[in-house]
Amino acid sequence: MNDSVPIPTLPSPFRLIATLGGIAMLSGLLVVMAYEVTAPHIARNRREALQAAVFEVLPGATVRSNFFIDASGMLPLPDEDLARANLFAGFDDDGRLIGYAIEGAARGYQDIVRVLFGYDPNREIVIGFTVLESTETPGLGDRIGVDPAFLANFTALDVSLTDDATALRNPVETVKQGEKTEPWQIDGISGATISSVAVGNGIRDSATRLLPLIRQHAGGSN
Repeated sequence: MNDSVPIPTLPSPFRLIATLGGIAMLSGLLVVMAYEVTAPHIARNRREALQAAVFEVLPGATVRSNFFIDASGMLPLPDEDLARANLFAGFDDDGRLIGYAIEGAARGYQDIVRVLFGYDPNREIVIGFTVLESTETPGLGDRIGVDPAFLANFTALDVSLTDDATALRNPVETVKQGEKTEPWQIDGISGATISSVAVGNGIRDSATRLLPLIRQHAGGSN
């Protein structure tokens, strides 16, 4: 008697490839569908967070206007076109200009750190700061958004322009904690040096690019 167990027939490799291809296509379709469903909600949440942040970094402001600014001028934008804006003006209840809110971004320890800072064009200082987006290490790098001593850097940070208003007189820089000696320096956070430097770099780069344009198209310090 032959008691041998029959060897099962293996599926065709072409069938396996077709099956795996179908699974991959289905997975891709589900990812696309999830993105299409969630993208508008994510965009709306980001817009709302940005709008609230403008008033946070411009103390006393109650009214906001959106602009796109470049070498050709300042273009007013409606809230429906907020994604295009790179400059936000804040006014008090009497219509007086409090200042401008400007985004900055630079690479931190984990990823890009996005911040918003308030700028007073008459005194040529940063008057407020908040973190818009960060994935820095919890308990270390993420202290850039909550540490009181670090946030104190941004109540009167010097970002004055040269006499010809083409560049920062003294580029913003982050120094080690306790070593700040100049008004354009940011006193970093011990243990979160890279994240602190990212904040300084983001503010410096945006200020260098946009503050001369603000002076040119909107006026400011004499």
